[in-house]
Amino acid sequence: MISQLIGAFVRAILVALLIAMPSMILPGVGAGAQDISMVFALIGAALTMFEYGSTHPGLVEFRFAPPFNRIRFISLFLTVLLLAMMFRGEVGGNEMTRTVREIGSLIGNAMDFPFSPVRILTTLLTNDGTSANTDLIRSAAGISYVVSLVSLAVFVVFMRLLTWPLGHGSFNMWVNLPTFDPASGFDVEDRLTRDARVNVIFGFTLPFLLPLVAQVSSAYYDFSALESSQTLIWMVAVWAFLPASLFMRGIAMGKIARLIRRKRDQLHGPNTSDFAAA
Repeated sequence: MISQLIGAFVRAILVALLIAMPSMILPGVGAGAQDISMVFALIGAALTMFEYGSTHPGLVEFRFAPPFNRIRFISLFLTVLLLAMMFRGEVGGNEMTRTVREIGSLIGNAMDFPFSPVRILTTLLTNDGTSANTDLIRSAAGISYVVSLVSLAVFVVFMRLLTWPLGHGSFNMWVNLPTFDPASGFDVEDRLTRDARVNVIFGFTLPFLLPLVAQVSSAYYDFSALESSQTLIWMVAVWAFLPASLFMRGIAMGKIARLIRRKRDQLHGPNTSDFAAA
């Protein structure tokens, strides 16, 4: 119990650091913006502490099936950190921030081809490429998208090497999929397969759909807040992180469905199952 509370506390600190990081790195951030960031950081830390400090399942999926959530968190943390350093390097900074800015520029230019997600997002956020921040936003979109693709590839590699999710013992669906009710609806395997396909489809299409949805919404909402560096950082980070996260979730649920199918096919196998009873 003590080790679980310590782990929950460490996770809470990391979540708070993630949320507050842009306001700490970017220069010229007002006191009001810093206060708001700290409030959200404390809220995120409290929710994380309650979630991981409890022995019962809450809302976070795959809590006891590492490294699923760890890879997702590292991906988002690295994305926000690189974007914050990139925006800081635009107004000065040190040699490291300028290096990140140059690397981001190379990646952004390489991924800025017709109909690419980077081209679509850059066109939306820069008024068809006429904004003075076009190069910066292109670089931010490119480096964020590359980080999301790398995190997805890392998860696939870990899934193969660690025989995820069985590398740490039995897989308990009750604690790892708390929002999934195995007793309702269709067969569990069919529902997991369906959810996996839906998540993969959304993960593939969201980088293209999110900018289009934002462009349609711009007729009804004021997007002047995009002039803020913090807002741009979070918008670009979420744009890259959310599709990769859904893609990973789809791959994970597809793997669980295949394990269930394999166990059902092994009628001559042992009575024990890799899936612990809820």
